[in-house]
Amino acid sequence: MEEEKKLTFEEAYKQLTELVKKMESGELPLADSVAAYEQGIKLKAYCEQLLKEAELKIETLKITE
Repeated sequence: MEEEKKLTFEEAYKQLTELVKKMESGELPLADSVAAYEQGIKLKAYCEQLLKEAELKIETLKITE
C-alpha cells in the first residue's frame, strides 16, 4: 500500500484501468489475475480516499466563502 500513497490520483487511476484491461483480456494466468485483482482493490481504495479528501477540501472552501 505504501507504493500507492506516492501516486497522484491520475497515476493510480491509470494503473487501475490498465489492470482492468489486462484482467478483461483473459490472457493472465490465474495467479496473476488474483494478484492483479488484489492490487486493483488497493488502487480503488486509494483513489476513493483521494477523492474524499478533495471533496472535503471543496466543502471546506464553500463554507469559508
